[in-house]
Parts: sequence; C-alpha cells; structure tokens
Amino acid sequence: MADRPPLPPFTRETAAQKVQAAEDAWNTRDPHKVALAYSEDSVWRNRDAFLTGRAEIVAFLTAKWAREHEYALRKDLWAHDGNRIAVRFQYESRDADGRWWRSYGNELWEFDEHGLMTRREASINDVPIEESERRIHGPRPEAERGRSFPLQ
Repeated sequence: MADRPPLPPFTRETAAQKVQAAEDAWNTRDPHKVALAYSEDSVWRNRDAFLTGRAEIVAFLTAKWAREHEYALRKDLWAHDGNRIAVRFQYESRDADGRWWRSYGNELWEFDEHGLMTRREASINDVPIEESERRIHGPRPEAERGRSFPLQ
C-alpha cells in the first residue's frame, strides 16, 4: 500500500497541508480522484448518509456533484491531534432549478499510518443565497492559500 503524505502524527503544518490537499481534490469534482484519499474500508457519516468503502464513496460523490452544479469549496483547519484532524468548511453550489446555496459544515477525520482517511464524519447546514451573494468562485487562488476563509 502506497503512503499518502503527509502522514500522522500531524503537526500544525502537516495538518494544514492535508486540509489543503483535500480542498484541492474536492474542487476537481472527480469522485474517483477524491476517493483515493480514503482507505478501502473508510467509513463516513455525511449528513444522514452512512457509507463504507471507496465504491460507496464514489457513488455518493457522483450523485452529489450531479445535483450540486458549480460546486466550489473552502476548508479550514480547526484542530489536530495525532492522527485526527477537525475541519470547518463552506461550499457554494447551484441546484437544478438555478437556486444558489452556501453549505456550512464541520468534519472530523481519522487517518491510518499510510495517511489514508479511515473515518469521516460531516455535519452540514445549507443556507439559500442569491447569486450576487456568492463568495466562492472555483478553486482557491494561490494567493489565498493558508488563509482562513471568513464565516460570512
């Protein structure tokens, strides 16, 4: 099994690198690419969905990004300890009817010794927004990396 650095135990710097790598991968909206960051038997709770394994993760993300058009995400490191990282995030997307949403959430991550995520728990709230209120337009520009994203 190939390692997926950075590896635990995480420092503040390596935890931030892991968070940025996750943000970058999710902003590709490529379910297969994203799933490679998770162990073969990774378990998830995402809102009210419970998933186990990469195949279920790929199916979930494929359906998600079929619904959430123009998805763009920002993640911020909240805390870390050993092989665990806590993240807060925001993303914006448009639904099939053209309505815009901003979704706020928190994630708890746990990693194995190879740097693969074995557990992900996500709690998410959706807020309707007007298109004029959008703040997240595509992947994070290089100049904004390492900076926390404002709550509102």
